[in-house]
Amino acid sequence: MSRKRIVLIDGSSMIKEAFYSLPADGANGVRNLLMTILEKKEADYLAIAFSSGVNSRPVVEQELKAQEERLKEMAVSLKATVLVKEGYESSDILASLAKKHSEEDSDITLITKDRRLLQTAAEHVTIQVPAMGEEGLFLKTYGTEDIQNEYGMKPKLLKEVFALLTAEGLGERTACKLIKQFESVSNLYEHLEEVESLRIKDILKTFEDKIRKEETSLILKEDCELCLDFTKSISEAEIQEIMDMDFVPAEFPDDENESSVSASFHVVTDLSEAEDIFSKCISADRLGLQLVIEDKAISALSLCFGETDSYCILPEGLLSRDYLAGKAEEICKKSGHVTVLDLKSQLPYLKLDAGSSVIDAGVAGYVLNPLKDSYTYKDLAEDYLNMTVPSKVDLIGKATTSRAMIDNRENGVSYVCYLSYVAYLCGERLIEALKREEMETLFHEIEMPLIYSLFSMETAGIQVERERLKEYGDRLKIRIKELEEKIYGETGETFNINSPKQLGEVLFDHMKIPGGKKTKTGYSTAADVLEKLSSDYPVVSLILDYRQLTKLNSTYADGLATYIGPDERIHGTFNQTITATGRISSTEPNLQNIPVRMELGREIRKVFVPKEGCIFVDADYSQIELRVLAHMSGDSRLINAYKQAEDIHAITASEVFHIPLNEVTTLQRRNAKAVNFGIVYGISSFGLSEGLSITRKEASEYIEKYFETYPGVKSFLDGLVTKAKESGYAVSMFGRRRPVPELKSSNFMQRSFGERVAMNSPIQGTAADIIKIAMIRVDQALKKQGLKSRIVLQVHDELLIEAYQDELEDVKELLTNEMIHAADLDVSLEVEANVGESWFDAK
Repeated sequence: MSRKRIVLIDGSSMIKEAFYSLPADGANGVRNLLMTILEKKEADYLAIAFSSGVNSRPVVEQELKAQEERLKEMAVSLKATVLVKEGYESSDILASLAKKHSEEDSDITLITKDRRLLQTAAEHVTIQVPAMGEEGLFLKTYGTEDIQNEYGMKPKLLKEVFALLTAEGLGERTACKLIKQFESVSNLYEHLEEVESLRIKDILKTFEDKIRKEETSLILKEDCELCLDFTKSISEAEIQEIMDMDFVPAEFPDDENESSVSASFHVVTDLSEAEDIFSKCISADRLGLQLVIEDKAISALSLCFGETDSYCILPEGLLSRDYLAGKAEEICKKSGHVTVLDLKSQLPYLKLDAGSSVIDAGVAGYVLNPLKDSYTYKDLAEDYLNMTVPSKVDLIGKATTSRAMIDNRENGVSYVCYLSYVAYLCGERLIEALKREEMETLFHEIEMPLIYSLFSMETAGIQVERERLKEYGDRLKIRIKELEEKIYGETGETFNINSPKQLGEVLFDHMKIPGGKKTKTGYSTAADVLEKLSSDYPVVSLILDYRQLTKLNSTYADGLATYIGPDERIHGTFNQTITATGRISSTEPNLQNIPVRMELGREIRKVFVPKEGCIFVDADYSQIELRVLAHMSGDSRLINAYKQAEDIHAITASEVFHIPLNEVTTLQRRNAKAVNFGIVYGISSFGLSEGLSITRKEASEYIEKYFETYPGVKSFLDGLVTKAKESGYAVSMFGRRRPVPELKSSNFMQRSFGERVAMNSPIQGTAADIIKIAMIRVDQALKKQGLKSRIVLQVHDELLIEAYQDELEDVKELLTNEMIHAADLDVSLEVEANVGESWFDAK
């Protein structure tokens, strides 16, 4: 019996692709595809799937929606099955049906623009993706061999590659190479120290949250229970009748939600014309502005102060870069409401202070949805303006703006103009959305002032002693060599310690150490596996030390030197729109992941020193997340425990185990500490048992006793999950929202993850807000008092100031005072400040 030929069309992705390519005729484009399939008799059965209420954007294009409905009507008239399932995307429906019917007696072809479906390719499942060729649009076919040839791997691994591609600066070739080597994102991060390139390693660390979120979003649901209602064959006359149908796009009256570009883009190189535009900008009520900065120089100035015209002003002739910078600064200071994209990158030229009324559209987009991968003009146009515009890559590829102005000026000008055009149009929309979501205060009082404080810190930089760094690296190399020899001595053989495969074989096959976990590529040698064995097997402890030191050597001893500038300082980048919790991250280099497990790791801080005539003052919040938990939960016993100003972990142990405080043992305090911090992160009995090396029953009893002791904490955390399920997001004390889509997942593991996020995001988010407020207050107070001392580093809950010796006492008092009063909690914030001749000494 021959196999049935089933063609399944991803209606939602295809109609979007057709609509964006040809807005007035999107439905006809997909109709023509259907007709071609029918005419060529390429399918015995045909079905078309549409998404239902999943991942809709804040503003849905009316016309696109109308064309989708029209396409459904047409499919019904063709006697094709229309597939819609509440809570499922069209891609999930196709994945489910492909899995079901390919395992029976059918050959499946999936036609889609959703690259996630490439991972479903199998022996009897083929994917076809619309692509442009020399003769126009065609369907590019992907079977398992095609994917192997193009990507060098099995289809199932593609989601891992696509997840890595969300990291800025990581290309497809590199992503494929990494996944071929490590097989999964999780395994890659477990063996991150094995990545040779310092640049790639830094990118992976910086974008870990985004990559892991994307990996989750790329998982297709294959549990949709829809069945195919196979279409009957139709006559030639019926086919012709369908082909003659007139699909006129629906018309809608004009409203404030414009769905297409209505502006004219102009290039300006004449001084007098530019002067006229500058004059109009200064008197405008609102405008969009963007200085295009490339290689630390101005490539163009983009201005838009009306819905009909946008201008690209180039630094040519009398319009020098300095002149454009001065005019942009003047416009920002004198005109009404100015909206820009990525304000921090422009501050070296705009020279504004935190009192400016300029708003950053990208930061506003981040506050409204911290789960997105980017906040470019294209993203903002789609999400808040009901507008589809070409991206930078679409217009100028990977070229610089300056290069584009030579090779393809028209596209270069379009790119530059879109920056201010979108900024102009979305400024008010973003503020309205922030008001609606009750995050306007968060945006104006925390996120916008923070931009200036981060810029100030980046500008200041931090000094590094080259010779001390070299000496540190030499010490590391000696110690690494010593550890190598010890490991070889303990194992009785020489092997590549950095190879998980070889290491696993040595430990679990040759040495017969119990507890090995088999994976597809051999034994797992991930840190969590080895940590459990380290106390019983000295060689494992040596291996963990070896890993720490080799990581220190590659990332810091060797890596930091590449970032030291001519002024002997490192001017890192502090990112405001990366993490979902609101925490600040750092790149080039990443100074927030310095290992502290061993003394030699902590000593890397010795290479960071104040400049001559200065000293470091370091201040760190004590147990800020636990204090936030006490305040937000309102649990009276936990609040009182903090008010006793004693050891909170010992007090918790005393309360939980019902013993006098002076009788608490070291082990009981350790266990209480693990529960205290674990509760903040929604720890399970399994997680606690793993961390403390106790049985799950014992761990479960610890947690139960904790909640009996602090019942307010239990009801608070349960309430957070309930509220997040109802609203779709978790919220911090300062109104910061973190969407939790995982709570609606049909996958148990994802739902469990969502519950942990719902519990810890409000606490982590509040702690993140507090350190941001503290940073702003300290930065502004230093400037207001006319002090020369500056913040040079922010790491988690810690601020480091390079203080002038004659300002030391003022700085210590100011730093402590501003941090303590950053938030008014039911339990006081505690800050420990220290002074030293290096970051190590001050810590």
